[in-house]
Amino acid sequence: MTILPTRSELCVAFFTISYIALFTIWFFSIGNYEFIIYVMTMAALMLLIGLSLRKAEYPPSMLWALSVWGLAHMAGGGVPIGEAVLYNLELIPIFDTERLFILKYDQLVHAYGFGITAWLLHHLLVRHFPETRDTMTALVYPALASSGLGAVNEMIEFSAVLAVPDTNVGGYMNTALDLCFNALGAALAMTIIRLKKV
Repeated sequence: MTILPTRSELCVAFFTISYIALFTIWFFSIGNYEFIIYVMTMAALMLLIGLSLRKAEYPPSMLWALSVWGLAHMAGGGVPIGEAVLYNLELIPIFDTERLFILKYDQLVHAYGFGITAWLLHHLLVRHFPETRDTMTALVYPALASSGLGAVNEMIEFSAVLAVPDTNVGGYMNTALDLCFNALGAALAMTIIRLKKV
């Protein structure tokens, strides 16, 4: 069994570390200390993925998908759009009222990210418990677990609100929408996995 990282894994790691370093410098330069909490979270997640590479044998496409999610997240909080940031960018007016707008960049990133998370959890489940492959368990559990991790993400955002004044996290409506799009992304990911096996 290969112990050292593969070339593909090293490429993903280099790409991810590079943009994290650049955005960290940028966040400090503009005084955006809220996102430093997310940088630390990403560093911890990278370490977790790195330490589990050989046990999990993540497909290269999954590692790249995770890295793209991290980049989308960093860009969301760091790329200015007018007087706001990319996270506030309104993409498609699927639902537009005085209190609510769907679809925003933030919502899309949440759906994508926790869809990828559900895919990763599905991969781990069927790898370590092969008897669950092609069962409803292998579809439902990852979707629920991904939604649960999405709730943990909201707790991290809440800690940022408590630690740093004037954050760009948003209020109750934003949190509720984030949770809904997390669940939607997880459900879509499991639906795609199911359809691929039909």
